[in-house]
Amino acid sequence: MAEPEEQGLSGDAARPNPRKVREGVVVSSAMDKTAVVAVVERVRHRRYTKTVQRTKRIHAHDEANETKVGDRVRISETRPLSKLKHWRIVEVLERAK
Repeated sequence: MAEPEEQGLSGDAARPNPRKVREGVVVSSAMDKTAVVAVVERVRHRRYTKTVQRTKRIHAHDEANETKVGDRVRISETRPLSKLKHWRIVEVLERAK
């Protein structure tokens, strides 16, 4: 198989639908190579037009077990890694105090 650069593709830039990227807070890191990240989404209510917060708990792959509870992280969508893990941690934005 040829490398992506040889085919004129450069990672996510050539994808028809780029991978989703979210920011959230680590709420659990007890599992091996997995962190649970709470992502807050602010949406406007369709009828009442009030802004509502929705929280999703996403299981993300953490290869080096480097995150701790309270860290702000950026996660990116990836291929399914297990039954629940479809995201991976890209970078740690802010360490817990």
